[in-house]
Amino acid sequence: GAVHGQSRPRSSWTLPVVTHQACYSRAVMPIACSAVAPARACNVSSRRSCVESHRSRQSASRASGCRVVTCSLPSVSSPKTVTLVRHGQSTWNEEGRIQGSSDFSVLTRKGEAQAERTRQMLDGESFDVGFRSPLRRASRTAEVIWGARNGAALVDLWVLREIDLYSMQGLRKQEGKSKLGVQYAAWKAAPADFEIDGHFPVRELWERGAECWQEVLRGEGKDVLVVAHNAVIQAMTANALGLSPEYFRRLEQSNCGVTQFAFDTGGRVELLKLNQTDSPPVLGNLDDATKRGVFICTTSDEAGDTKNEATA
Repeated sequence: GAVHGQSRPRSSWTLPVVTHQACYSRAVMPIACSAVAPARACNVSSRRSCVESHRSRQSASRASGCRVVTCSLPSVSSPKTVTLVRHGQSTWNEEGRIQGSSDFSVLTRKGEAQAERTRQMLDGESFDVGFRSPLRRASRTAEVIWGARNGAALVDLWVLREIDLYSMQGLRKQEGKSKLGVQYAAWKAAPADFEIDGHFPVRELWERGAECWQEVLRGEGKDVLVVAHNAVIQAMTANALGLSPEYFRRLEQSNCGVTQFAFDTGGRVELLKLNQTDSPPVLGNLDDATKRGVFICTTSDEAGDTKNEATA
């Protein structure tokens, strides 16, 4: 895939979607804001599969310094729609702390209100199963959105936790700059190559994004709700679209932003929404707002294998 963009928008807007399905396909859609028109992604059945264990891939990645590739998604026995929602604003969001997979923050009043508005926005969705991160900020958001729905209870999945940031967790962003210096600058400038405490957090997260899809898609139910976190939803979205870890921060989720995919039995994935919120479209002078567009394409080589070559 290839993505070309400018800076991120301040509020919701949409672009037309153009899709061609053959050996070469293109889709144009916005990043980090409302994208309600469907855009087709690559055929996941032809994507490179991950055959090694999670630990073996991690060790090889650390040893060689190579990028972690996206993993093939499991096939589904019947069509599924999966709705991904980020949690509402948390206390550490408000304080500007690095949360990672820590579980010390809870929803603010604003976060509770965001969750309620998202519940109303998704009221027409007939979810028959719901998965959530067990971290409190996501767990509470899921409870609000799920509301009084009948059927199975929400299922906690540890793989849906936020990115593991190890010793950076809990630091205010200014503290990160002063305590970690060059290392923090590397986190901001090249997150896919960032290393801390012997780990490559973004590469590990991309592998876990594929594990999340394994858990979500193998379950029963045709209309699935998943409530999690910004970074892990980025990783899931990227895995579904065949995008590498270099796309971290280009697929950002707003608090309570909604991203939605449709999966069919033929191995196709359709992106229905990308970070849709209840915010109104940009009003007034468009020059006062920054914008980003994304261009995604997949190509097939002579052997028929799908390739995704990401360039910014």
